[in-house]
Amino acid sequence: MNHKAISIRPFIGAKDFEISRSFYRDLGFEEGVLDPKFSVFEAGDLSFYLQDYYDKNWNENTMIFLEVEDVDYYYKQLLALNLTEKYGVKLTPIVHQDWGSECFLHDPSGVLWHFGKFNK
Repeated sequence: MNHKAISIRPFIGAKDFEISRSFYRDLGFEEGVLDPKFSVFEAGDLSFYLQDYYDKNWNENTMIFLEVEDVDYYYKQLLALNLTEKYGVKLTPIVHQDWGSECFLHDPSGVLWHFGKFNK
């Protein structure tokens, strides 16, 4: 199969849609409201959908890996946003592995974001 894909956009759910919308805007994504209960969040060519739907098992088992140029810089930026204080979310410091480095951030609904860089 020859993929000629343009983009890939995961769907994630929100326990409290308004809080999650605010969280992702604070994280630097631009929101496009598609419906009162459905938005697309974009940063450059990257995007994902946020929906006003919550299933604890689904949300707490959803993971998204965002590859970044500099994990140390990205982690410092995450700390500066004070997301843990503002939203009560969990931010885990950088972990160095054989394959590369990453830090972790749970969103307000339990979705686990990996922000990482692969070794060359």
